[in-house]
Amino acid sequence: MDILSGSTLLSLFLGIGLAAASGFRVFLPLFILSLSAHFAGNFVEIDESLQWVGSWPALITLGVAMIIEIGAYFLPVIDNMLDTISVPLAGVAGTLAVSATLVDMNEVATWALAIIAGGGTAAVISSTTATARAISTTTTGGVGNFLVNTGETIGALFLSITAIVLAPLAFLITVILLVGVFKVLKRVKKRASDAMQNAYTNAG
Repeated sequence: MDILSGSTLLSLFLGIGLAAASGFRVFLPLFILSLSAHFAGNFVEIDESLQWVGSWPALITLGVAMIIEIGAYFLPVIDNMLDTISVPLAGVAGTLAVSATLVDMNEVATWALAIIAGGGTAAVISSTTATARAISTTTTGGVGNFLVNTGETIGALFLSITAIVLAPLAFLITVILLVGVFKVLKRVKKRASDAMQNAYTNAG
């Protein structure tokens, strides 16, 4: 089926929305996807090779992993330790989310989109949230991390549900998030460059 067909685009929007949510919390979006596939299989279609996502073992495993992950992020020190592995895990989760929901494309195109759009989106957002938590830890001694972690969990839940119920809106939110992230990174890079230039000038 053509990649530009309506059903394929909706599937892609769904997957990217879930991938973006994985940037906030790795297992929560996958649990929501598993829950939807298990109890609303006619509403959320899963690729044949990844039907196990909607199985009871997957649902239970992802549910337990989700609870542990969310709880761990509210523990001081551990939250920053989790950030060291959150980016690659988010990339994997984002890739899985897109590949599982793209059911009308050939395997090569599916995995290419899954890795680039899904894994890339999740990794970028996860890197940003990890940076935000590091700044919070430095400036507030970790006190502000509770608010950061709460916001991330709510963001992951909201995006996951929105992706399932209204995929185009989730995709639009994801685009806005990515644009915001790149603008912030550009400003940070410019400030760092200006600071280095000033230090070099003063040293001279």
